[in-house]
Amino acid sequence: MEISGKKALVFGGTSGIGLAATHQLAALGATVIAVSRDPSKAGDLPSGVSCEACDVRDRDAMQKLFEQHAPFDILISAATGGDRALGPFLDMEMDGFAGSFDKLWGYANVVRFGAQHLTDQGSIVLVSGSPARKAKPGQIALSAVGGAVEAMVRALAPEIAPKRINTVSPGTIDTPMSALTGEERDKHFEKLTAPHLLPRAGMPDEVAKAIVFMVENDFVTGTTIDVDGGWLLGK
Repeated sequence: MEISGKKALVFGGTSGIGLAATHQLAALGATVIAVSRDPSKAGDLPSGVSCEACDVRDRDAMQKLFEQHAPFDILISAATGGDRALGPFLDMEMDGFAGSFDKLWGYANVVRFGAQHLTDQGSIVLVSGSPARKAKPGQIALSAVGGAVEAMVRALAPEIAPKRINTVSPGTIDTPMSALTGEERDKHFEKLTAPHLLPRAGMPDEVAKAIVFMVENDFVTGTTIDVDGGWLLGK
């Protein structure tokens, strides 16, 4: 796909990985609509990018948004959908565990209501996470949700072809999701990534480059690209 001149919707496009994808798509000449639950918290959006308010869990609002901007060529979701439960499963509040799946329901809404407005050669990219295939202690909710996202993508690819759908699976990424600052933040990421082959946190731009690759490469569908610094192969 030649991205220049195409229209892209990026859910979660105002922060972290989604914001990086918004910047890269805009730099390549796409018309980008960044979608956020709270646009007032939007990061530094590129010139010409418009911003829309929408919660991926609100099906009626989602359908109206897609109808407003149809047709489009690129559909990306990096929206978390809500809070994520962490900790041992046997000690976990089950409402928290169930709430972690808001990410999956949000992605399902994005694809269910967005794919019908995607051009025939269009591309969908979702963001899962390395715990889907190698969870660390306390990451069972992340693992279960990420695994469900990746399974959904594999099952959906044959249904929507020739439209394409893929997943990017990031490892530990330095995004605003971590509220830590300064030396405390540095030590946090050092501890998390010490077992990885590349012992550092990744950057949102590094994940966004994989998202852009998935969009541009017309011969890739139903698959997952890992951008994890060697999380899966580490200790």
